[in-house]
Amino acid sequence: MKPEILLVEPMMPAIEAALDAAYTVHRLATAPDRDGMIAEVGPRVRAVVTGGGTGVKPAVVEACPKLGIVAINGVGTDAVDLEHARRRGVRVTNTPGVLTDDVADLAMGLVIATARRMAVGDRFVRAGQWPTGKLPLARKVTGKRMGILGLGRIGEAIAVRAAAFGMSIAYTNRKPREGVPYRFVASPVDLARESDILVVAASAGPDARNMIGRAVLDALGPDGILVNVARGSVVDEPELVAALTEGRLGGAGLDVFADEPNVPDALFGLDSVVLQPHQASATIETRTAMGQLVLDNLAAYFADQPLPTAVV
Repeated sequence: MKPEILLVEPMMPAIEAALDAAYTVHRLATAPDRDGMIAEVGPRVRAVVTGGGTGVKPAVVEACPKLGIVAINGVGTDAVDLEHARRRGVRVTNTPGVLTDDVADLAMGLVIATARRMAVGDRFVRAGQWPTGKLPLARKVTGKRMGILGLGRIGEAIAVRAAAFGMSIAYTNRKPREGVPYRFVASPVDLARESDILVVAASAGPDARNMIGRAVLDALGPDGILVNVARGSVVDEPELVAALTEGRLGGAGLDVFADEPNVPDALFGLDSVVLQPHQASATIETRTAMGQLVLDNLAAYFADQPLPTAVV
């Protein structure tokens, strides 16, 4: 008999087909009664496949006594209780590396779109206002000072792209990185004060929650731009909304939010903000590669082989 797995959210059709070929797949997203499904199939489930933003709650893990692996289709692990998984002896994997370029690309896209007011210009043209109106001037991108919060794989890829725009680059991390040509700054507030553009690329977790608060936003200032491609929890969202609406922050390019898919209504009317629906890794190529890595991790687990990208 095929091992039974719980698929928490949809994946690429080709990946789901591969899952169906190898496993008995219980799709939680389409279940009329999700709690009922978990209660029914949980005792037989040996693997959970989920997204990085969705994760899996400890209660679901507890409802699956035979669970051996949680395979995350994403790089973030903050939505999975890793300590609980360790105590239960449940392995956890993610999909690092394969989404680095796409997330870095979108980060730079948000930098350009926000500074150059591209979404505003698009709406201006579509509304037929060009023949009779004129847009305010935007902000230059090339040569600006970029600060990067979190110089991991994604943060470093963003820095490479920013360097091509002639930007000076500084970063803050838990500790300085060796072998990188970028300037380390000890605190987020100091980094913001010395930046025109602050890009959030840090890992989420309890220690990073609301790391970007009023002090950082005020240090970035009324001409500064915040770009977040990490997690909404890293930014104090009410403080961000207040800074934007009060003009204490110049603009923001946001791919992630504190309570997705719910976005604060106050952001919708702001021309200084560019919004995306958590799409940084959402290309055909990358989502296929991420899905393949999920398949590889599952196959390795059930073959009792080393996991390609183990977190726990």
